[in-house]
Amino acid sequence: AQFGDLIEFSYPIGYSHWGVYDDDKHVIHFAVADEGQLMYNFRTSLQTMFPLCGDLLLGATCIRRVPLSEVTVPSGVHILISNNRHAFNPSSPEEMRRRRDALEDEELTYNLFWLNCEHFATFVRYGKAVCNQ
Repeated sequence: AQFGDLIEFSYPIGYSHWGVYDDDKHVIHFAVADEGQLMYNFRTSLQTMFPLCGDLLLGATCIRRVPLSEVTVPSGVHILISNNRHAFNPSSPEEMRRRRDALEDEELTYNLFWLNCEHFATFVRYGKAVCNQ
């Protein structure tokens, strides 16, 4: 992968989690925000009941830069470079880095329809927040 590539974590249930490749085998993506024990217990209980969901993003999330191998996904997920799923030309690496830097470590409220992981990833790569799921 190269800086700015869209990384798709394609789940067996027809859903995908998205991130942006960020050099040195890292990805920047929507991740679980710092949470209290009660929320952690609730989220992990749901993950036990629905193991195909990986990290369930409930409420506050944080844009995080993590090693690709540390993104929590269920078994059976295919990790793909998916730069061809959106009909846009990529921004320059400098523009992508500017957008990445502006959002990294920001806590955001995840919204499946208006502000999800694919919206974030396409915004960093193209400057347009879109979701095709």
